[in-house]
Amino acid sequence: MIIPLDETRRALLADERRLLGQLRDWLVRLEAPEEQRQALADSLVQLEEPFLLVVVGEFNAGKSAFINALLGQAALKEGVTPTTARIGLLRYGETVGREVTAAGLESLTAPSEILRQLVIVDTPGTNAVLREHEALTRDFVPRADLVLFVTSSDRPFTESERAFLETVRAWGKKVIIVLNKADLLEASEDVGRVVTYVREQAQRTLGFAPDVFPVSARQALRARLEGDAPAVEESGLPAFEARVTATLDEAERFRLKLLNPLGVGRRVHGELAGLVEGRLELLGEDLRSLEAVDADLEARASDLEGDFKLRLSDVEKVLLDFERRGNAFFDERLRLMRIHELLSKERLRKDFETAVVADLPREVEKRVEAMVDWMVGAELRQWQDVMDRLGGRQGAHTDKMVGRVDDRFEYDRQRLLEAVRSEAQRAVDGYDAPAEAKRLAQSVRDSVAQTALLQVSAVGVGTLVTALATTTAADVTGLVAAGALSVMGLFILPARRRRARAELATRVATLREKLLASLTAGFERERDRGQQKVRDAIAPYSRFVRSEGDRLREAQAALSGLRDGLATLGGRVETLEQT
Repeated sequence: MIIPLDETRRALLADERRLLGQLRDWLVRLEAPEEQRQALADSLVQLEEPFLLVVVGEFNAGKSAFINALLGQAALKEGVTPTTARIGLLRYGETVGREVTAAGLESLTAPSEILRQLVIVDTPGTNAVLREHEALTRDFVPRADLVLFVTSSDRPFTESERAFLETVRAWGKKVIIVLNKADLLEASEDVGRVVTYVREQAQRTLGFAPDVFPVSARQALRARLEGDAPAVEESGLPAFEARVTATLDEAERFRLKLLNPLGVGRRVHGELAGLVEGRLELLGEDLRSLEAVDADLEARASDLEGDFKLRLSDVEKVLLDFERRGNAFFDERLRLMRIHELLSKERLRKDFETAVVADLPREVEKRVEAMVDWMVGAELRQWQDVMDRLGGRQGAHTDKMVGRVDDRFEYDRQRLLEAVRSEAQRAVDGYDAPAEAKRLAQSVRDSVAQTALLQVSAVGVGTLVTALATTTAADVTGLVAAGALSVMGLFILPARRRRARAELATRVATLREKLLASLTAGFERERDRGQQKVRDAIAPYSRFVRSEGDRLREAQAALSGLRDGLATLGGRVETLEQT
């Protein structure tokens, strides 16, 4: 920085560089838009450069004419068509010179005393047909230490000028307004009214009342070239020069020099804080959607458990009917008057299978098949619910976010969402219910076999039940036949009948316990398997949402501290002249 530095100024400068450096680091970490990073970087560079007085205004407002009048020579081209196509930097030089720099800026020199204290920046006109000219001007505004806004008395403070000043305000710039072509107003009262109007309108836009100077730039330049001092005074230019020269002393230039990056920092900080808040809001809704999916899975697991118990009760009822038929069989067959039938073990076994076992295997198999179909349908609905829950999250609310979502954040989020959605879509579209039912039924049969009902590979639950029931029949009838052969009396059959009933009850209870336990284990395993597939599908997206949330909350806390630091530093800079 060219301005001499005392201890107070060095401390302010060091604190500003530190705070803005931390802000720059967060801009990089959060991959903020390039224009934000570049604006802050440019303003930091400006701390080391001369004071920049940036002249802006609409096409044909007379910016170049005013600068020429200020310099006292026709250093810049003037015309009724857009004549400034580049940003022009006017510095002090012993001779008038002009060259285009590698950065595409036009560097001009002129032997004018005012240029010893500052650099005047001439910008292309706004609201011109060549919109790229306006873009150049807007992009350069953040680098200004002081903005000189030129408006014309024949169309003062137009709507497009108001919109442009909104941009200037957003960067926190100090503004001085020149009302050019004041000679077009015939009476001084007219000049006063227009000045008041411009000041009031500018105050509404900027939030403060700027100085407004009525000037006739062409009259001032002509008078200076002709050495006509009274005409120069009448042009209004000396009043502007006196005020600006008095205002822009060394202390004020230093203060404005520091306020320039601070204004940029506040603007960038606000946009970045808004960006973080918008991302957190988006991720918050994503997180709530994921939590809703998880809650749905838990609720579905609970519902499945309740429904499954009802379906198991149907299997239990079939077994209870089996036991009831068995008891009736024993009551009817184990009687003295039918003693001759008890002597035929094979006949008793066949009668038992016909009357008691009957259609038990088919009934059990039918109910198990119904369970399988029910479970298959439940898994399909589960995937459909996930697809509905998360399918609408793609692109959700990005239009409401402040600032642009960076490519990496948006790419990662959309990629992971698409992966979940695609997984759910594939599960729904390609769901082969018959094949899935066949696989699930085999899993249940294996579970039944592994529960020690049979130490063989199961071909069907009904087959297993048949084998067990037949074994039960053989054991019971064998017991009865043995008793009948060994004892021929009136008292042994009631005891044997009670024993047969008890034995059947024990066998059925064992069958029921093992069958229901194996069915429960098989279906619980399938339920957990289906839910785990969903959780595995959403896990990468869930991890992203949580990790990004942690990172953004850390950024939010750091930005809150930076906001307070920038506010405190701004207060110290604003009161610098008083210390």
